[in-house]
Amino acid sequence: MKQTKIISAAALAFAAIPVTAMAVVPTMYEESAARAEEDRIIQAPIGGIEGKNWYNYRANVNETQKELSSDLRHASDIEDQRDAWEEYGTELRGERGKYVKAMAKKGYRVPTVYIEGL
Repeated sequence: MKQTKIISAAALAFAAIPVTAMAVVPTMYEESAARAEEDRIIQAPIGGIEGKNWYNYRANVNETQKELSSDLRHASDIEDQRDAWEEYGTELRGERGKYVKAMAKKGYRVPTVYIEGL
């Protein structure tokens, strides 16, 4: 009976190792770059104008996010994952650029905050 408890305690200790090992896996460069682009997704329409350009931008961002999910689900190796993250970041950057450029042609600019003295 005592031997069973020792084995159970050892089994529990070894069961926790894979979870700990997964927590320290470094993030791929492509993923971290894409996450940075994700943080730059425009959350409100530029100039408060909810027009065709805004809705197209939001639809394209949503489509890009769905495509990333699908690509990661079907990735068979690390290279496929890297390609998916790289494509995601590139598409987010491109969609943001197109939206900002379209709004700039209409005379609206993206608000920018500058902090001095840091």
